[in-house]
Amino acid sequence: MIFSITTCNFCSQVKELFRSMNVSHFSLELDQTEDGERLKEALYELTMETAVPVVFVRQNQVGGYQKTLQAHKEGTLKKLLEVNGQAEGHSYDYDLIVIGGGSGGLAASKEAAKLGKKVLVLDYVVPTPLGTRWGLGGTCVNVGCIPKKLMHQTALLGQAISDAPKFGWQVDPKVKHSWETMTEAVQNYIGSLNWGYRVALRDNKVTYENAYGELVGPHRVKATNNKGAEKFYTAERFLIATGERPRYPGIPGDKEYCITSDDLFSLHYCPGKTLVVGASYVALECAGFLAGLGLDVTVMVRSILLRGFDQDMANKIGEHMEEHGIKFIKRCVPTKIEQIKKGTPGILKVTAHHTENSEIITGEYNTVLLAIGRDSCTRKIGLERIGVKINEKTGKIPVNDEEQTNVPYIYAIGDVLEDKLELTPVAIQAGRLLVRRLYGKSAVKCDYVNVPTTVFTPLEYGACGYSEEKAIEKFGEANIEVYHSYFWPLEWTVPARDNNKCYAKVICHIPDKERVVGFHVLGPNAGEITQGFAAAIKCGMTKEVLDSTIGIHPVCAEVFTSLSVTKRSGGDILQSGC
Repeated sequence: MIFSITTCNFCSQVKELFRSMNVSHFSLELDQTEDGERLKEALYELTMETAVPVVFVRQNQVGGYQKTLQAHKEGTLKKLLEVNGQAEGHSYDYDLIVIGGGSGGLAASKEAAKLGKKVLVLDYVVPTPLGTRWGLGGTCVNVGCIPKKLMHQTALLGQAISDAPKFGWQVDPKVKHSWETMTEAVQNYIGSLNWGYRVALRDNKVTYENAYGELVGPHRVKATNNKGAEKFYTAERFLIATGERPRYPGIPGDKEYCITSDDLFSLHYCPGKTLVVGASYVALECAGFLAGLGLDVTVMVRSILLRGFDQDMANKIGEHMEEHGIKFIKRCVPTKIEQIKKGTPGILKVTAHHTENSEIITGEYNTVLLAIGRDSCTRKIGLERIGVKINEKTGKIPVNDEEQTNVPYIYAIGDVLEDKLELTPVAIQAGRLLVRRLYGKSAVKCDYVNVPTTVFTPLEYGACGYSEEKAIEKFGEANIEVYHSYFWPLEWTVPARDNNKCYAKVICHIPDKERVVGFHVLGPNAGEITQGFAAAIKCGMTKEVLDSTIGIHPVCAEVFTSLSVTKRSGGDILQSGC
């Protein structure tokens, strides 16, 4: 790398030297660069060179004009350029720099290192408005899937304690839950994962820096740590894996008094009476486990539940939550949050208005949890400087079917992608497959259609393939057949609860031998059920194959081997036993 000035004759001679050696190089023209004067000062402090050019080779300082010519004459320059005895064809610091240390970014970086590439991961968590921050691993590990599932399990244990007397257990009626004990245990586990990720990067010889990555020019990134110290690196390719952060509605009091899922899982006090604003899977999952811990929970919904998911299933989830004590304020949005009383928790007054009339609604809560959506972390990482296109409205990055942006050496995976599923396993798979195509001679691309997922609401929802709405849109209503049924888990029969609440549905494409194109289940362990059927769907499973499969008795999943009633027929699907 050459720090240069465009009008400098000595700089031109050094560049010509590298060209004569058939060695590509990167030149940073300080007179053409933003903050060039400040960079000159920093360069002097670092190198003690009073003039340009200043030359670095493979992160080693060669020096100025005279020192570079001397190194070339003595042969030391050639040795610095050699890798395993052969001259390197470029002067980049890294083969791949990954911006973002979430699940996808980490998976891609380790895969690239295994294939012999020199890799740097830059990861930095910008604190929430309330100051919450976390370690390496991204959203899923720190403030998403992992703590969410553990707190969902906490709520399920509460239900199990409720059921236990019917099975003969003599349970102390004064059983209580400790929020502090739960959050401490969850955070301790997350801490162990953070450490494990750092160790895994080290073991795979991936360089990691806890620094904010910002592209500042072609093939060049600035890394800023939490003390404001800046470093600059170059790479042949870059991977954007910065993920998303919760959205704020932009109303008075939102950032001052509200929390998001980024704050909830490490909250050092029980949230108390809680208003959850939003109808996303994050909103409903959090509302579900908070209610399962015995808290008073209300959900404020602007329009529909679980946008993008099968609406038949979404409405059944909402009905079940209401029947179990969660209150819903529908077609309302908050307009102002005021603090009435400080504390942990304090008391907040929420003012909201109805979306279809002029009605004003007010209420008091201990905690307001915002879960109205998430925004891609793409607007402050310098993409515009190198010409990477993003969707100006959403911040999402359009890519081709190989995760490549409009700038050939910039790739992107995960939640920042436009029109792709925002799921941790998808980012991991896409990252690994991308790296294998770039460096391992593979041609396999990521399948973004037949992806299984689960929403961990109190009544869990597993899905794979098309929703009913999307199937009708793609194939036409006359070309699909929907088979469905309620079912009653055996474990729920003795405590006599929730009969005809669990539900199974498969969507079949009639012209294609009734191939299953959509799979949906509401019930316990929905994720475990869906994962197995997802493999069969990728193999082209048909309704005939399902019908010919012998079920395991007595388990919930066996209902899929005996679905006979179609929605079109209007036949009865209520069940009286397991």
